[in-house]
Amino acid sequence: MTDNKGLTKLGNKETNYVFDYDPGVLETFENKHKENDYWVKFNCPEFTSLCPITGQPDFATITISYVPSERMVESKSLKLYLFSFRNHGDFHEDCVNIIMKDLIRLMDPKYIEVWGKFLPRGGLSIDPYCNYGKPGTKWEKVADDRLANHDLYPEKVDNR
Repeated sequence: MTDNKGLTKLGNKETNYVFDYDPGVLETFENKHKENDYWVKFNCPEFTSLCPITGQPDFATITISYVPSERMVESKSLKLYLFSFRNHGDFHEDCVNIIMKDLIRLMDPKYIEVWGKFLPRGGLSIDPYCNYGKPGTKWEKVADDRLANHDLYPEKVDNR
C-alpha cells in the first residue's frame, strides 16, 4: 500500500505557483518497489532562471534521472519546484547543483544526476552536469564512472 499522506499538490485543482525559489513545495511518496533498482527520468524542456548579473532570463532543458530508494519525488510538486526558479538569479552550474542537492535531501536516492542544457546567449551554451551515488554502495562507483565518461559523444550545439 502506498503512503500518499502529505501529498497536497497532486489532484489539487487550485495550484499555487511560487515565483521565487522554494524547495518547500517538493513532496514525496513511498517507493512500492524499493527492492528493485530502476531509473526514473524527468525532462523539463521549459526551465527558466535569471542571470544573477544581468537579470536576463536563461532557458534550458533540465534532465533529472535517479534510482529511488525509500521515497520518490511527486511529479506535480517537482514541476512547481522547477517553476520556482523562474525569478531565481543563479549561474547555470549553481542551478543544477542546487536541484540535485535539494532532491538528495528530499529523497535520499541511491543515485541521481541532473543535466542542464541551456540555450546559447552571446554565442555560448553551457551544459552543466552533476551526479551523486550513495556512499558505501555500488552507486558510488556508478557515479564516479558516469562522471568520468560523461558526454564523450556530445551533440551538435547548432540543434538548439
